[in-house]
Amino acid sequence: MTLTPLLANLSPAARQRVLAGTLSAHVLHDGYTDLLYVMLPVWQAELALSLAQVGFLKTSYSAVMASLQVPAGFLAERLGERALLALGTAVAGLGYLLAGWSGGFFGLVVCLAIGGAGSSVQHPLSSSITARTFEGSRLRTALSTYNFSGDVGKMLFPAATAWLISTWSWRPATTVIGAVGFIVAILLLLLLPAGVPHRDGVGAGGTNSHSGNRLPQNIGLRGFLALASIGIIDSATRMGFLILLPFLLTAKGASLPMVGASLTLVFAGGAAGKFVCGIIAARLGVIRTVVLTECATALGIIALLPLSIDAAMFLLPAVGVALNGTSSVLYGTVAELVPAERRARAFGIFYTCTIGAGAISPSIYGLLSDIAGVPVTLVVVGLVVLAVLPLTLALRPALRLLALQA
Repeated sequence: MTLTPLLANLSPAARQRVLAGTLSAHVLHDGYTDLLYVMLPVWQAELALSLAQVGFLKTSYSAVMASLQVPAGFLAERLGERALLALGTAVAGLGYLLAGWSGGFFGLVVCLAIGGAGSSVQHPLSSSITARTFEGSRLRTALSTYNFSGDVGKMLFPAATAWLISTWSWRPATTVIGAVGFIVAILLLLLLPAGVPHRDGVGAGGTNSHSGNRLPQNIGLRGFLALASIGIIDSATRMGFLILLPFLLTAKGASLPMVGASLTLVFAGGAAGKFVCGIIAARLGVIRTVVLTECATALGIIALLPLSIDAAMFLLPAVGVALNGTSSVLYGTVAELVPAERRARAFGIFYTCTIGAGAISPSIYGLLSDIAGVPVTLVVVGLVVLAVLPLTLALRPALRLLALQA
């Protein structure tokens, strides 16, 4: 027995409430993840932590979050996505709430692990809920909007946390940030529809819950594996580029404020890219859009190498659009390839692969930079992303069958 919300027959107003709920969850959880970049230097200074300990604090959050996404997808099939998403949001808030009361390094490790466990539910469940609410032609636009909302959290929460710390101190600031998680958890219970039981993929109305997906299992699986492989390369490229960009600009003579501004330009372009590229995919098709964005990413990264600082700063927003735009295309395609009742599980697997690749690639590219230098490594980063091109061939049969079914 699983719990699946009946989302197919929701009114337009109810659909907007569901989208408001999943957007709120994405803003909060992505904000929770990125506000750590504000907190880590504060904790290092107050608790006299080594850089290794600081790194372990980030790992304790990210590793738990990544490792529990697949179990979250399986658990949602038993408990229901609405209940588990609200519970996970409250647990994430609890992690930060307890961090404000912790007494030292080991206490923070435990608190951040709790927060990471709570945040593990957000990506697979919110994506699945959004996808089933907006089946058909509206699906990609809805997922692009959902994907874009995470960047809002990445900008909002670190800034708000920095302001709270400057006004009070980090302990009350962290307590307030944690309390926000409980408020959003209650909001999710109010906005998202309750689940109803069904068996064997058949809902209460007697219709199959595959939501029109009738791909043969071997073709659907091959398509999903190709899509996940593209996501791994795309995520590894994005994280590798972001970790090396400051060093490239510093070598060109950029000051620290200019390096900070450069990252802001990339993130701003990335936020726009997540929204726009999902819409473009609905018009041009998945394969063409992925080829376009990844080729633009490779060209943009390599083009930065000979440019002056001013010219590089001008190009960075466009690089950000291409760098982040592919992700919206991929998320929407997961929803199309996988039957509705398996989407929470599939999104969990997909996000685990991509987040894991993004966590590993900076170390690999950093080691290569020590050996060959930053410019050579950035050329490698730009060339590696082109490995997605042959992978699109494995994705094509599944997409062709989906187009015939439409």
